[in-house]
Amino acid sequence: MDRQKLLMIFGGAALCATLLTWFLWSRTAAPKTEAMTTVWAATRDLPAGTKLGKAHLKEVRLSTKDAPAAAVKDQAAALDRALLYPVSANETLTTVKLSSATGIDGVPSIIAAGKRAVSVQIADASGAAGLIQPRAHVDVLFTRTGSMAEAITTTILQDVTVLSVGRVTEAQNMDTKGPRPPAQAVTLLVTPEEAGKLELAKNQGKISLALRNPLDASRVEEPMAVTGDALDPYLGKPRKGPRVLSVRDSKAWARLTDGDEEPVAKKLPPPPPPAPPKTVVDVYRGEKHVQEVFNK
Repeated sequence: MDRQKLLMIFGGAALCATLLTWFLWSRTAAPKTEAMTTVWAATRDLPAGTKLGKAHLKEVRLSTKDAPAAAVKDQAAALDRALLYPVSANETLTTVKLSSATGIDGVPSIIAAGKRAVSVQIADASGAAGLIQPRAHVDVLFTRTGSMAEAITTTILQDVTVLSVGRVTEAQNMDTKGPRPPAQAVTLLVTPEEAGKLELAKNQGKISLALRNPLDASRVEEPMAVTGDALDPYLGKPRKGPRVLSVRDSKAWARLTDGDEEPVAKKLPPPPPPAPPKTVVDVYRGEKHVQEVFNK
């Protein structure tokens, strides 16, 4: 074999080796191109119940394998729908966190099945000094007003979840320096039976809320009613010494003016029994006259 043929054989082998080396390097060292998909995310932190608009959404691109299966890929599928759960800024929106597309949106969409939302008016004195926030757990106390003998306080509902305070549906950092409204509405999640009980209590007396630990699920089977006896141990019990009527007791004044009961000052001890009748006999002894008295 002549020299020219040998050079051609070695040249072809070197070319094949070079091509094979380049092919292997390109498969291992060259950047890989991944399939990408477009999804929609939140532009900022959004609380539950937010009705989504264009200002709440932004377009992001993720690799197809990293995108959630339920990710929202069409902006129109998220517009005018409400969030069932709060989302963070830049969080990918998923269909499981959105309300249905049947027109039920806003806060009503986050009310669980079988529950009702009922609002009560509270102030700092009846609402734990403004410490109650959405998602808190409270007990509902009912007080029937009246005189000391008529007043009563009892717990009518236990371990109730607060849906909102005013129009706020998510817990926020409390501003202890800023002014608070003198009274505001607190919306509670209750069953239909509890809703009727709560409405009756609202119209028959005063409602107060007692804040409780959300991890404390204990319940009192038969809550005891607190009456005036707890404040005045002598109420309804006989006292030693003269009876004193309170000038602020409307019933006492009614008894005095209607004549059912005489004033304390006119109550005197009963008179002693009358003496038994006597017979007087005149006796004359000569010039002497004597009267003899005989008891019958």
